[in-house]
Amino acid sequence: MSKWVSKEEALKKMQRYCAYQDRCHQEVRKKLMEMGVYPDWREEVIVELIQENFLNEERFARSFARGKFRMKQWGKLRILRELKQRDISEYCIRKAMDEIEEEDYLKTLQLLIEKKANQLKETDSYKKRNKIVQYLLQRGYESALAWDYTKSLIP
Repeated sequence: MSKWVSKEEALKKMQRYCAYQDRCHQEVRKKLMEMGVYPDWREEVIVELIQENFLNEERFARSFARGKFRMKQWGKLRILRELKQRDISEYCIRKAMDEIEEEDYLKTLQLLIEKKANQLKETDSYKKRNKIVQYLLQRGYESALAWDYTKSLIP
């Protein structure tokens, strides 16, 4: 990188970046590096963003969990794994998981099973259940839950 971006310029850009959508610290740190912000200034910019409430990891984790569950219908294991990959604290991860209502979670699981069952041409019920459970595991649902619900819904 040929020139360093000033701390003030970086702060303004990061405020816009964080105002557009909730971000985690890791995303902001990466963006600051890509912009060519002097290393000593990166943490100062992050601290300022936190103080001004542009950057809030708990808020990010909660909205991430809500969004991925509602929009992409991911299971808790997938959401948990993705949050851990973003270096989110255990406390924030617990708060994020609280965003997913158990009743909604089970309804979504049931809908996914029914939808997948209708798509499959498989006639052997054992193979059909296996394929459905594999699909649910890929989406991040718990194995025992996936099996129990699939067995009860697919005779």
